[in-house]
Amino acid sequence: MRRIAVMDDFLSSEHKERIGETAARLGFLVDYFARAEDVLPVLDSYEIFFGHDAVEVTRQGRNLRWFACAFAGIDPYRSDGVWANPNCLFTNSAGAYGIAISEHVIMVLLMLLRQMPEVQRRMRRRDWRQVDRIRSVNGLRLTILGTGDVGTEVARRAKAMGAFVTGVRRNVQKAADPAFDNVYAIRQLEELLPNTDALVLCLPGTLETEGILNRARIELLPNDALVINVGRGTAVDQEALIDALRGNRLGGAALDVVTPEPLPPEHPLWQAPRLILTPHCSGDMALGYTRDRVVDMFLENLERYAAGEPLRYVPNRRRGY
Repeated sequence: MRRIAVMDDFLSSEHKERIGETAARLGFLVDYFARAEDVLPVLDSYEIFFGHDAVEVTRQGRNLRWFACAFAGIDPYRSDGVWANPNCLFTNSAGAYGIAISEHVIMVLLMLLRQMPEVQRRMRRRDWRQVDRIRSVNGLRLTILGTGDVGTEVARRAKAMGAFVTGVRRNVQKAADPAFDNVYAIRQLEELLPNTDALVLCLPGTLETEGILNRARIELLPNDALVINVGRGTAVDQEALIDALRGNRLGGAALDVVTPEPLPPEHPLWQAPRLILTPHCSGDMALGYTRDRVVDMFLENLERYAAGEPLRYVPNRRRGY
């Protein structure tokens, strides 16, 4: 019988029941593994793998015909050298993480606007003084780099709270979600930054996005502007960001992604003022909706795979998303 290897570290019993029932109906047998490396000794027995953190699976999967990645990011799988079978189909789960990540963005945005890093610093010192000035999302000029699933979900929530939302992306010909008041091309970014109160980066890790927020562009932002990055750490010049925070040339920042990860204990980001650091957890799989959606996407494609139809959620490995 045709076999599917599935990582079960993010699956509930209900998820496993759905996967098992669908697979059996389509003529597949499912085996579950706690870690990707656990399947390696028997990998040649499987034509489908559904899981994450599995570069060795693609590197050794000579008989693998479809790798269904449970994560949205595809950075580890872009090189031809990590595919034992160059004809292996590849899908990801972009579209499952937008709600979780956008809620994280709104959380840290409100924390920065209401000076929570300073408030918490005072509370730790048992200093009861209040901060002098807070700001609101209402009327905020918000610029979002990346208008995909995550950027769109951020825009919808911020727009509902009264922000003026500008999107920045590669292809301005494609229609954008109504939550964006304006959409501009990346080449116009320098024109937008001086009028940006908060900049949110929701970009994939590609050669084009590496260092996109460099020192020169950080200096174009107003002195009280905020920077939030939930895409990839490589998009931001971290040294320049630290300098801007230390020199009071930015109002604050929130980084859920950095380089390197995990961040070494001696890294200067730990000591940067008005900075909220989180350990690449804005998406994660802690939200039930995310796990449900990831399973839904896999099962939708399993139906298509069994019927010989083209799969959905196929990223472009060359572009990186």
